[in-house]
Amino acid sequence: MHETKRSGQLVVPGDNLGVIEEFISSSGTYVREGLISASVVGRVLMDLMNKKVSVYPLTRGINVPRLGNVVTGNVMSVQDSVAVLRIFKIGLNPLSGFFSGLLHVSDASFGYVDSMYDVCRLGDILRAKIISDKNGTYHLSTRGENLGVIYAFCSNCGSLLTQQREKMVCDDCANTEKRKIASDYGKGST
Repeated sequence: MHETKRSGQLVVPGDNLGVIEEFISSSGTYVREGLISASVVGRVLMDLMNKKVSVYPLTRGINVPRLGNVVTGNVMSVQDSVAVLRIFKIGLNPLSGFFSGLLHVSDASFGYVDSMYDVCRLGDILRAKIISDKNGTYHLSTRGENLGVIYAFCSNCGSLLTQQREKMVCDDCANTEKRKIASDYGKGST
């Protein structure tokens, strides 16, 4: 059984605030399995007139991903249709905490992509845009010239790959691989 919070109560991420049958999820909240939960540390606001529940953050300046942010992350796993990233930076600013995002093959490029293995590989560093935060999960896109892999590593030996026209080449073992690279591949710092 869940306990509905009252306005003004202090909550932390994951605290149950109510159910979707009673309230509409608003800022600082997410919905999972019909329960509305806090996504930030803050105070609950129950708008009984409009049947909305939101959480106002206690502190400002905590750097967490938001819809529309361009983020940088490390590829933690890759499957045919999806890759999981550990997000460590928003723009040029490091994050406050650990966050992960999903990049689906349909959001990887404007053109057709057969497999996520043609977009990125395990260990690559990638820049993407947050296109959705539905159900507390960050959904990413690399559609755009400045989005995609910014540092790629050889699947055979782990060396940094160099860009040669449309393919990526390992100078150490001569392995060639495909990637969806950003326009500034290999330039700048992570």
